[in-house]
Amino acid sequence: MTVASRRALSIMPRWRPNRSTEWGAIMRDTLVDLIRHGEPTGGRRYRGNGTDDPLSPLGWTQMRQALGDAAPWDRILSSPMTRCRLFAAELAGRHGLPLVIEPGFIEVGMGAWEGRSHAEIAAADPAAYEAFQRDPVGCRPPGAEPLDHLLARIAGVYERQVTVYPGRHQLIVCHAGVTRAILGYLLRAEAERWYRLRVDYAGLTRIRHGRFGASVEYVNRHRLS
Repeated sequence: MTVASRRALSIMPRWRPNRSTEWGAIMRDTLVDLIRHGEPTGGRRYRGNGTDDPLSPLGWTQMRQALGDAAPWDRILSSPMTRCRLFAAELAGRHGLPLVIEPGFIEVGMGAWEGRSHAEIAAADPAAYEAFQRDPVGCRPPGAEPLDHLLARIAGVYERQVTVYPGRHQLIVCHAGVTRAILGYLLRAEAERWYRLRVDYAGLTRIRHGRFGASVEYVNRHRLS
């Protein structure tokens, strides 16, 4: 782990339940479900925090199939990006759940590659494209958000949201990069490992925060359980 990564992790707040929270809620485990958005319109391309495509019809279907009719959550949080926010609002409204739009859960920025297709980048700069495929951590696109910055940003927001709402079940509608960063933070993994985790469209991840810390129950599942 780089020095910058260790510094980012060291300043993150650890689990400290809100004193005003009922003791019964504190004693219960906190469950956090993460779901990546479904397929967006516009085809396969680099979508970071500067490309705001909505879900395609298939993307809506993927999300609905992944979650089904169940609604076990106490509240829903969402990235402000359209591909997350519109589905989260529809889901929250359908089940009468509170919805929090959290700007901190926006996707990682892809710099000069924002909105461009893989084929376009490969044709325009094959060396840079191949280098990124081999080493997406060390060979970032020009102007892309540094992963140390992403990790610190996501870890701070995640800890704040979980800490102020302990003993509850929460759903976060977000992005592949956000899901990877949360897992990397909780597992204390280096970016070379967590950034390569596979997170499919509408892929589900579950995290349990208990008395002795956090555990990852599953990653990239395609049906809620």
